[in-house]
Amino acid sequence: MRQVIIIGSGPAGYTAAIYAARANLQPLLIASSVEFGGELMKTTEVENYPGFPEGVMGPDLMLAMQKQAERFGTEIVYDDVVSLDLAGETKTVRLGNGDVHEALTVIYATGSAYRKLGLDDEERLSGYGISWCATCDGAFFRQKTIAVVGGGDSAMEEATFLTRFADKVYVIHRKDSLRASAAMQDRAFTDPKIEFLWNKEVAHIYGDNLVTGVGLLDTVDGTESTLDLSGLFIAIGADPRTHLVHGQLDFTEHGTIAVDGRSSRTNLAGVFAAGDVIDPTYRQAVTAAGSGTVAALDAEHYLAGLPKHVLSKALTVPAEPVAASV
Repeated sequence: MRQVIIIGSGPAGYTAAIYAARANLQPLLIASSVEFGGELMKTTEVENYPGFPEGVMGPDLMLAMQKQAERFGTEIVYDDVVSLDLAGETKTVRLGNGDVHEALTVIYATGSAYRKLGLDDEERLSGYGISWCATCDGAFFRQKTIAVVGGGDSAMEEATFLTRFADKVYVIHRKDSLRASAAMQDRAFTDPKIEFLWNKEVAHIYGDNLVTGVGLLDTVDGTESTLDLSGLFIAIGADPRTHLVHGQLDFTEHGTIAVDGRSSRTNLAGVFAAGDVIDPTYRQAVTAAGSGTVAALDAEHYLAGLPKHVLSKALTVPAEPVAASV
């Protein structure tokens, strides 16, 4: 049995692993078999992460975090968690390969997934003109013409923020009215750099190596048009990856995991959450990393308070996983 298992390999998960390993908790980190490293693995240059004055490529940043976690003794398994049992004193984590791991604590840091348009060229041009984060990538579009897709608060916030860099920001919305709050709408409507394209959907994305424009479909009359752009920001929402803990952990009205105040403590003793799964607002790599720190420290304090006979169940040398019973 482990002292701590960390589920997730983004900034929150790796930072939690670094702190837990340095505390001699010998953590096991379960990284996805496909999407390990989180959303930053799909990002090109990251300019706003502290400590990198010249910027750093997203995958390079995540590889550095991984190496740092492993340096202090974190064991990493590249597989997918298929089910969790978190209610009891012993937490059970079942993997897709059939292995079953047990721990006294679990840190859940699976991140979130940006909603996508579902277009063929969306993935191909991700990081090459297509972005889901204005704070991350806005500075790359100085004096450019760009567009934001969406009609909620996040879309208005993205569009307004992007006017700091771009010469022109179009807002593409499939309806003729916004669902954003009145304050956010007023701010966007009064910005001279923002122009609204109503009743429009992005049907195509153009560009070989970089985005050069989009094809628009009118949702009222079905007519098509094109729009020349250097960048497309998709702001139609994000969903925290929480499906594994539905029915076990409490959630907020935003669909994120509920924690106790500024801590990472969930409603279940010994279960902690960190990163985008508890953050409906900021969703930045640096805030996720800080959240991972909190989770590791909370887990360490929890373990220190357990009776010795309970803590002794966790081996000082990591045990081999047991095979799943049939």
